[in-house]
Amino acid sequence: MSGLPEDALSRRLHPLMGPLVWDLGHIAAYEDLWLVHRHGERPMLRPDLAATYDAFETPRSARQSITLLDAAGAVDFLAQVRSRTLAVLEERGPHPVLHEMVLRHELQHTETMLQAMRLGGLPVPTPSAVDGTGLELLDVPAGPAVIGASDEHFAYDNERPRHVREVPAYRIGRTPVTNASWLSFAEGGGYVRREWWSDEGWAWKEEYDIHGHAEAVTGRPDAPVCHISWFEAEAFARAHDARLPSEIEWENAVTRPEGPLLRGTGEVWEWTANRFSGYPGFVAAPYREYSEIFFGAGHHTLRGGSCATPPRVKSPTLRNWDHPDRRQLFAGVRLAAEA
Repeated sequence: MSGLPEDALSRRLHPLMGPLVWDLGHIAAYEDLWLVHRHGERPMLRPDLAATYDAFETPRSARQSITLLDAAGAVDFLAQVRSRTLAVLEERGPHPVLHEMVLRHELQHTETMLQAMRLGGLPVPTPSAVDGTGLELLDVPAGPAVIGASDEHFAYDNERPRHVREVPAYRIGRTPVTNASWLSFAEGGGYVRREWWSDEGWAWKEEYDIHGHAEAVTGRPDAPVCHISWFEAEAFARAHDARLPSEIEWENAVTRPEGPLLRGTGEVWEWTANRFSGYPGFVAAPYREYSEIFFGAGHHTLRGGSCATPPRVKSPTLRNWDHPDRRQLFAGVRLAAEA
């Protein structure tokens, strides 16, 4: 972010997103709360800013209309908090969960800021080429699948508890769907063939006058299509006599005993068929606002990470979620079908 002009940091780049400078202040406030105040048992540096930089107290729609730290002030806030964090770390050592949680929180907001930058026309990462079109499906045999994160390393509460599922045989795309395949869909009536769209998806498409996907045209043909909504992904799958994979099918295919079956994972987030919810036996930790309050709220899950996701965050068990109409995510699609 240091290379961006102050105007790009301070203004709202898109109505859907808050200004980047809010994210900088939020990262600092979150670190101060968890690592300095709660782990280090020290007073917060700026308790007067707690509500301003709380994602629930100050939603995106309100972030342009309130007083925020300017770019220099946000950077200074970050620097002061980091100095306090290092002092606590030297005094008490790292917390086995909180330090990794705060680090990953910052990395995840880096991707959120890249979403805003892309909507604002600023340079952002793009997916690399994959060896396939996304239309080639692999056979996966039936059998038990171990799902979720183990207790041996850091994971979010929604990735646990680890459990076994019996998975029927299915087919799944070897790679994500490419821009070339998406253009064929669009040119073949993908945005006008009513039978390929759900009622909700068609209503969304008509309301926002969506008749194509510009980045599929400008992107390299052999790279995964990116920044598509769940509604579009579902319509593409239906147009190809396929469907979206379930989360269990996706995770099973990348954690096989013989090795991962899928290629191109981590280039785009991949929409799945599932609504976001907890696994059987879910326990919120260390705070319910990370996952639990989003259960049953109409969010669909995504898997795999993207070209904008820092490597430390990516994991076969990591779950992302968003509303089905959102196109700001670095999200694409991988097909699935019955065996």
